[in-house]
Formats: sequence, structure tokens, C-alpha cells
Amino acid sequence: MTETMLWAPIAWLSGNWQQAVLLEAGADGLWSHVTTGVSEPPPQVQRLAGPALPGLVNAHSHAFQRAFAGLAERREGEVDDFWGWREQLYRVAGRLEPPQLQAIAAQLYIELLRVGYTHVCEFHYLQHRRDGSLYQDPLEMSWALALAAAETGMQLTLLPVLYERAGFDQSTLAPEQRRFRAGADQVWAMQSAISSRRPAGVRAGLAIHSLRAAASDSIARLRELAEHFTGPIHIHVAEQAREVEQCIGALGARPIEWLARQGGGLDSRWHLVHATHASPAEIELVASSGAGVVLCPTTEANLGDGIADLPAWLATAVPISIGSDSQVTRAWREELRWLEYGQRLVKQQRNIAAAPALGQPSTAARLFERVLQGGASAAGFARWGFQVGARADLLVVDRTDSSLLGVPDSLLLDALVFSSPGRQLRDVMVAGRWQIKDHEHLHAMQVATRFEHAMVQLWREPPH
Repeated sequence: MTETMLWAPIAWLSGNWQQAVLLEAGADGLWSHVTTGVSEPPPQVQRLAGPALPGLVNAHSHAFQRAFAGLAERREGEVDDFWGWREQLYRVAGRLEPPQLQAIAAQLYIELLRVGYTHVCEFHYLQHRRDGSLYQDPLEMSWALALAAAETGMQLTLLPVLYERAGFDQSTLAPEQRRFRAGADQVWAMQSAISSRRPAGVRAGLAIHSLRAAASDSIARLRELAEHFTGPIHIHVAEQAREVEQCIGALGARPIEWLARQGGGLDSRWHLVHATHASPAEIELVASSGAGVVLCPTTEANLGDGIADLPAWLATAVPISIGSDSQVTRAWREELRWLEYGQRLVKQQRNIAAAPALGQPSTAARLFERVLQGGASAAGFARWGFQVGARADLLVVDRTDSSLLGVPDSLLLDALVFSSPGRQLRDVMVAGRWQIKDHEHLHAMQVATRFEHAMVQLWREPPH
């Protein structure tokens, strides 16, 4: 790589639009200089075709679930809920092999790049062969994700998942979960192997599927192994009301409460995925610990999980991030929109997330800034956005999109989040390299062909 010098008419820095911004990226793919008020940029600079935004982290993704996004929307019985949807997940997960996973993930990553995600946290538990036995290389499925990322220009934080039982009252996995099996020592070994091999653009963290899927002793063992580990640790928690009830019955405490009181408790490495049914006391426990929360509003809506207490989370300093999770929606603007719209429907008010008393009257700006920084923490980055030392990720807004025509600069982010859907991002840079230019990805057609072939194989005899 060579050094890159870019000039934006306006760019999003420190929670506001700044005028005439010069951005310089070094050969290492990091921002080396960020200068505002440069009305006369150097002649060799690349003038961006529109306003510049930092890329966002997708903090919770199951890439393989892209294979049935939108295909589990039928109900044959009297009631359908998360637990019925999960049966569909098992049927699809039971068919995938590494080449299919790579094809599906590559398609997903191009879709995510187009909408402005530049880094993905893969909560990865689809580990083994269909019969549950190990691949010759136990990380075969992880490498399929890494190859998809390398092909598309996406960057990853891979999170191998501790997953060992079917529920609080079970000691083993169900047959349809056998591909997910991984104990604490195996998960630690996976993380260590990924970190040692260091594929380009890939880093490693740790994950625990949930309290229902991991025994207390195994969680304690992983805590022990990770005592000096500085990377992120993710866990599904309090996603379903039924899960909270089961946790109280099995462990004598609510999920977040139990996590906060075990071993070393929670700290800034921990990121609690969903936390939909967190109590006010648990929100305070998270806030005092330094841990973060990962909200996935479109998946939570699709699965009928419930609505998180967004105002309570925003009232704390808890790092907040978002994720596409089941891939039923693959756009951060939609996630932010539904974070707010869910609250509006419940409270019958508007602009719930705005905070004029704090000098933050824009709902979109407050949400965007929180998830921008929270996502960095969830992925394991100390720096993010347009600042020296952060990775040189950048989105160019397409002001010719019909939803943005004539919109004043000061209201541009509001319109981006809350106006009609469209192709609002023109170009996308990751680590100093353009991955999307003029709305197009270099490998989009060949990736789409492989994805379609994988889908035909997978759905030749549709799961039902």
C-alpha cells in the first residue's frame, strides 16, 4: 500500500459535521493525519464525491444465517416464536459445508460493505462436520469466514463460541446441535490458533453462547484461561423472557446479575448481546462494570424477543453497539431506525433517543455516535473513526440519492437514518483501500453466482 490523501467537503468528527476535512492514511492502513478547515487542499489529493462518514462495526453476526434470511416467515401451528424459528436454524445449519459457508459469507460481506459496515464480529459456533466430528483442521469453518472476508475486503473479529449443552436442565447437546460443540479449553485453543496464524484483517476474541448453553464450571474455566486476555468476550444474555425465567430457576439469579457476581465479574472486555430483558438493577450493574451491550433490533423484532430499555441504556456510559445477527436486515440505518421506532411505539412519543438537555437534539446523531464508539469496543479496537491511529475506514455519502436531494448539511445524518431507503452510500474504504466505488464491488457478480449456487444446493429439498 501507498499513502492516501483524501479531502471531504464535510466529514463526521467528534459527533458533528466538520467542514473541509483533509484525511491522510499511511501505508499501514491507519489514519496518520486528520485536519479540518482545509479550504485549499493539495493538488494531489483525492476529492471525495460527497460527505464522509466513518465506517461502522457490525458487532453481532451469524454469517451462515444469511442462507435463510426471510425464509422462515410462515406459521403452520397456532403460535410461532423464537423457539420455533430455532428449529429452522438447526435444519439449515445441519446442511452447510465450508465452501457453501464461504460463498454465503462472501455475499453477506459485500452486502454489509455496501451499506457501510466495515468490520464484523462473527459470533461463530458452526464448527464441526455434520455428524459432529472434527474437521482435519478444527478451524476449517473459521477459515471459510476468513477467506470470505479476504475476498471481499471486509475485516473480522472471529469469536469462537463455548457451546456444550441444550439447556439449563440438560448435560449434553441435542443431536441437531452436535456441530456446535466446543468446551472452554477448545474455545481458548481456537482463539489462540487464530491469533497465532493472524490472517490478514482478522483478529480473535472469545464468546459464550448463553448461560443455558454453557455450564457454570465451563464458564469459570474460560474465565481462568482468559485471566490476562485483553480481547473482547461476547455472550447472548436475557434475549427471551423464558430464558430469564429458566435462569432464575436454575441459578437463582437473573442472567446479567449472575454473570456480574461470578468469578471476576464483568469488565470492559464483556459485551452482552441483546440484554432485551435486563432489569434496571442489572443495567446499573453493567454500567458500573464497564461492560458493553450489543443491540440487534431488527432481529429482536423478527424473533419476537421484546424491546430493550433504550433510554435506560443511553442514560449510562455503557458502550452500545449494533449487529445484524440473523441477517434478516443488513443495514445499520435500519438498526438505528428500529432502535428508535420500537421506543416510539411503546411510549407513543417521538425522538426518544434525543437529549436536548445534553446538547444532543438529533436522535440520529446521538445513536450514531454511541454505536460508532461502542462497536469499536465490541470488536477490540481502542481507536475508531476519523482520528490519528484509527483504521482508515470511510464512507462517502451519495448526495444525488433521491432521499438526500436538497437536505441541509446540518440535517444530513437525520435524513440518512430516517428518510426513505435508497443507495445512500457511494464509496466504501476499509483500511485505506476502496472496496466499493460508485456503488459497485469488483467481485460482486462472481460472488453472487457462487451464493446462488450454494442456495440452490441448500434449498433443493427445502427445510420444513
